[in-house]
Amino acid sequence: MAYSIYLVRHGQTYLNRYNKIQGWSDSPLTPKGVKDGHDAGKRLAQLAFTHAFHSDTTRAARTCRYILAENKTAATALAPKALAEFREQNFGYFEGSDTSQAWLMIGADRGCKTFNELITKYSLAKARDFTKAADPFHDAEDNAEYWTRLDHGFKYLHELARPDDKILLVAHATMIRSITQRFAPEIDVTVGPKNGSVTRLDVSSEGQIKIAYYNHYLPDETY
Repeated sequence: MAYSIYLVRHGQTYLNRYNKIQGWSDSPLTPKGVKDGHDAGKRLAQLAFTHAFHSDTTRAARTCRYILAENKTAATALAPKALAEFREQNFGYFEGSDTSQAWLMIGADRGCKTFNELITKYSLAKARDFTKAADPFHDAEDNAEYWTRLDHGFKYLHELARPDDKILLVAHATMIRSITQRFAPEIDVTVGPKNGSVTRLDVSSEGQIKIAYYNHYLPDETY
């Protein structure tokens, strides 16, 4: 192992609470969302992070600050930075839509009524392509566009990282599912990462990524 990336899903937002699709759009953290951030920080409190990043959304930035506020190491002095490459998937026309209705519109022609049906029958990659095809404005990201962006972000982190670094990265649910499915397809991502949960990536000196664990949020789990 060369270094590790601790992927944390941001705390609950109002659009999460109201079951709305939230990609490039943003909404404030709920009181539970603030607690999600502090709880994640307490679970990671003993880790000496060498870098701290978050996507360029307010929900991720605030969660990152709450995590670092709970840290017991020198990492409390870290100034977190925004990385636009790790913004959530762009859902285009469907941003802000009722989640159940949106996935019915996207998946109905393919015999799928829900997001989980769609990614089980096809994949997260195909779901992105289907979303762009269903978007009348075609603003949604397709799979190639999405991974071009994320791969650029991973390249930046790899050039920055040094052996044994621990990098905090606060990001988003579909992103964490997508990264996990790409590098550990045996993991069931139909169970999405909870707000404030941690997924750890171990990255080799050659840039090969392994998923050490996915969606850990309980106090007695490994971190």
